[in-house]
Amino acid sequence: MDERAALALLETELEPVGDDAAAVDGLVVTTDMLHERTDFPAGTTRYTAGWRSVGASLSDVAAMGADATAAVAAYAAPAFVEEELLAFVRGATDVCDLVGAEYVGGDLDGHGEFTVATTAIGRTDEPVPRSGARPGDVVCVTGTVGRSAAALEYFERAAAGDRDALERANALFQFEPRVAAGRALACNASAMMDSSDGLARSLHQLADASGCGFAIDAGPIPIDDAVRAVTDTDDAALELATTFGEDFELVVAIPEGEVETARDAIDVPLSAIGSVVDASEGITLDGEPLEDRGYTHGERD
Repeated sequence: MDERAALALLETELEPVGDDAAAVDGLVVTTDMLHERTDFPAGTTRYTAGWRSVGASLSDVAAMGADATAAVAAYAAPAFVEEELLAFVRGATDVCDLVGAEYVGGDLDGHGEFTVATTAIGRTDEPVPRSGARPGDVVCVTGTVGRSAAALEYFERAAAGDRDALERANALFQFEPRVAAGRALACNASAMMDSSDGLARSLHQLADASGCGFAIDAGPIPIDDAVRAVTDTDDAALELATTFGEDFELVVAIPEGEVETARDAIDVPLSAIGSVVDASEGITLDGEPLEDRGYTHGERD
């Protein structure tokens, strides 16, 4: 049973389990687990690991349109190395500081593989679900997509001996959780989630939750420049940018007349990439079916 099948099973026992975070009495709570083998390529610094793992949970808070309040992390490793442990905490603290949250500690444990479990807490009285997209809404995405795909290429180049590539890879892995943007977009959004599983898979997840379809145009998809730098063709860049995942941007449905208001309210780019359509029309990219492909936890080598 893979992660998605497990989530489907849990939907029969827990309600709700479909959004990026749970909303309880004005709080949003989310948790994530990352492993060295599948989430931290060789060359990932402990600072980057701290930033990225805590940032992943903060991104879920952002997707609910909430203020980020605090985060904790459980750090498990074969041995506690002073330099590594301090670097991890500094990365976790810095990403929290970036979004106005506080890193408040966590737990330590011995483990055969470097593993991190993080929890983030936020506040909002009106969380934005995945289930509100309606035909006629405009589909938008913040920032750019494909950073993590490009980062992996640079990690692989570093492993092959390119020393300059390692710094570039770690920089790309240190993304900004879109907490401020999510909070501002909540005023206009009908549905929202983050793109941690990839743009294509996120669209399928939104469609499932909202009971709708999407007509997406490839042209306006904001492919990160780093992706174009590591690919040879536009098609290859589009493939990486839409299916690799772990970009942690926001994918949001906004009523057509409110897009410009939403765009003016945030300090990062907001690209309109298509429209919400009836479920019977499916999910298409330039008129062709868009396959449900993306990141599945535990499957990356």
